[in-house]
Amino acid sequence: MYTFYESPSTWAQALERKAHHGPNARAMAGGTDLLIEIERGGHAPNGQPIGVIDLTRIPNLANIRTEEIDGQTWIHLGPLVTHNQCVVSPLIQAKAFPLARACWEVGAPQIRNRGAIAGNIITASPANDTIAPLLALGATVTVESAARGTRTRALTDFITGFRQVDLAPDELLARISFPAMTAQQRGAYIKLGLRRAQAISVLNVAAILTFGSSAAPPQQGQESSQPLVQSAAISLGAVAPTVVRAGAAESYLAGKPLTDEGIAEAAQLALQSAAPIADVRASAAYRAGMIPTLVSRILQQLRDGQERAGWLEHPVMLWGDTEGKWPVAQDYSTQELVPDQAFVNGKAAALPGHMTLLDALRAVGCVGVKEGCAEGECGACTVFLDDMAIMACMTPSERARGSRIITVEGLGDAAHLHPVQQAFVQSGGVQCGYCTPGFIMSAAKLLEERPSPTRPEAAEALTGNLCRCTGYRKIIDAVVQAGQILPTNP
Repeated sequence: MYTFYESPSTWAQALERKAHHGPNARAMAGGTDLLIEIERGGHAPNGQPIGVIDLTRIPNLANIRTEEIDGQTWIHLGPLVTHNQCVVSPLIQAKAFPLARACWEVGAPQIRNRGAIAGNIITASPANDTIAPLLALGATVTVESAARGTRTRALTDFITGFRQVDLAPDELLARISFPAMTAQQRGAYIKLGLRRAQAISVLNVAAILTFGSSAAPPQQGQESSQPLVQSAAISLGAVAPTVVRAGAAESYLAGKPLTDEGIAEAAQLALQSAAPIADVRASAAYRAGMIPTLVSRILQQLRDGQERAGWLEHPVMLWGDTEGKWPVAQDYSTQELVPDQAFVNGKAAALPGHMTLLDALRAVGCVGVKEGCAEGECGACTVFLDDMAIMACMTPSERARGSRIITVEGLGDAAHLHPVQQAFVQSGGVQCGYCTPGFIMSAAKLLEERPSPTRPEAAEALTGNLCRCTGYRKIIDAVVQAGQILPTNP
């Protein structure tokens, strides 16, 4: 596991510790990639084991703000801004919709509650969802060191190769910035995955088109004309070592209306920017074949004003009343806790270190927290950390010290069942039982947000929970039924 864990309380302290440890320390925002990398034996470039500098106790790093620069509105994301924050942000939905849509495609609610946009960029996998929309938006990345101050680079230059970024050993990512979309712009994001949720992209496409104020003259036999495209930004993910712009397609679209023929030509031209690989998710030939399909589809959406089709006005967050910001404002006293303790199901408990929160909770007797995959795929380890649903297998145990944790043991007991537990019994939602604690935790948090959930809302809340017995119908029955039980069993 990690060789050391430090949790600075100020940005200045974080920069000092990063300068001290250099390449042997990795900064952690969400840790959803980092913990898996460390568990799999990842190490620093010098071959030394990795230590962790956790940024999630530093205030004001999870803010989304705007700034006027030379008459243009810029949006700034702090290094702790999570995917779920972007999903529900009215600003991001209105002025950077492709990013909001991409964030919604990341993992499941528990992962989106921890995973940060900054981490998605630092990992720099070409399949990462948020890179393509940020590239289309013209994003920049600002990094900072204690010795040299800040510097800002275009995202396209910051990502230097496959999983490589221009970040010095003593630097931390300070913010991500991009211009807000204007009234003349429309944008979209499409992801091709192998399943509904928790899927790594086989291919993803982001596009932002700027339309002119005038339209092309109507053609003979046409009732109306198509708007002219002033400029286009089309980004392709998982088709090359890095996310790339489809330059030939962008140039072709400029000054033209979005006719069916023009869309088809631009879709074919997008292939010129791709050099797809073959891997476990798809062959190179399949990816090459799907590029024109997705580019054509996204351009049609933008032409027809359908880019928000299927978008949920009130998506499920599973974060209670926290607004999803780390660090969570705590309304309880921690004075009685010693440094290595946490409130676990209302009682002080000493959590062992240098392991995941999953392992630490089991070590102190919370055996209802299960290990199914150890990489955030199954949801069997779902717990509440400071009232947010998270995956315990992707969180350092030290992060929970001084915080409040609720496991399935803390929801109810045989004499006083939680409404979800009661509904699982009544509906027969329990099969082998291994995954059941995680399902119950996700469902219980859903009921805080939606006291009477619909079946689609229940299914949405459980996208991060995998039942290997494949009996989802009765599980969803139980969640909906729990909403009916809840008013009479507060």
